[in-house]
Amino acid sequence: MESLEVSPQPFKKGRLRRGVYVLPSLFTVGTLVCGYFAILSSLRGVQMMATGGMEGLSLVAFDNAAKAIGWAILFDGLDGRIARLTNTSSAFGREFDSLADVITFGIAPAMLAYVWGVRGVESIFGTQDVELLRRAGWIVTFAYVICGAARLARFNIDTVKPTTDRRFFVGLPIPAAAGVVAAVVHWAKAPIGHWGYGIAWLAGVALLAFLMVSKMRYYSFKTLDVKKRRPFVAIILIGLIVWAIFAYSEQALLTLALSYAVSGIVLRIVSRLRPHPPAQEEVHAA
Repeated sequence: MESLEVSPQPFKKGRLRRGVYVLPSLFTVGTLVCGYFAILSSLRGVQMMATGGMEGLSLVAFDNAAKAIGWAILFDGLDGRIARLTNTSSAFGREFDSLADVITFGIAPAMLAYVWGVRGVESIFGTQDVELLRRAGWIVTFAYVICGAARLARFNIDTVKPTTDRRFFVGLPIPAAAGVVAAVVHWAKAPIGHWGYGIAWLAGVALLAFLMVSKMRYYSFKTLDVKKRRPFVAIILIGLIVWAIFAYSEQALLTLALSYAVSGIVLRIVSRLRPHPPAQEEVHAA
């Protein structure tokens, strides 16, 4: 009697397929880990700053929080790209990614913006004016969280619309807004210690919150074909950007973050100044 041999190939294919579906979620988990680490580093930084005589350790803690947000932006970009390349996008992945973004790019940068930009002013001056600045910091950073969550909710609704232009985002993406906060902290290092700079910092955070819920368009890079052959000059330019990030991370990351945040404003101004063709006259039936 002949023995029946069962080929293990279907099992391996099924297991591989399930692994491919899990892969984007693993990068989302990495985003969450970075956000959690950024929150803990911000708390550690403000604790060291309040202790006194440990300014160096507080600078390292705040910088680590900024770096964690930067790594989270990289992971957030990779999970969506991998899901599209492997055709493993799902409703669960979209909701999981949004919840992770609220924590990592909403709560974590808002906390970092507050403890880095307001708490230092409070510990130095301690006057009634600084108390007002502290309350304004609560309002502005909380508004940042609300606007970020609203931005993510609108994004989830727009992605299921067939008429959505995939070339552009409507409103500043929340990872880009968090990137501006992280880039400024990574560049400046030392917390803000003067109330004038504190007011300017809160104004900048409020502007980021407004840009997230605005109708300004930002290039999404989703239609960028990575398989398409690129000119040799473009490859050199990409290499120079990567080298600048590693060699001069403070200046390079700040320039990239601010340039992208301002690009939406520039596009809006250009579209307003560009002459539009006259509307066609309506033709009425006789």
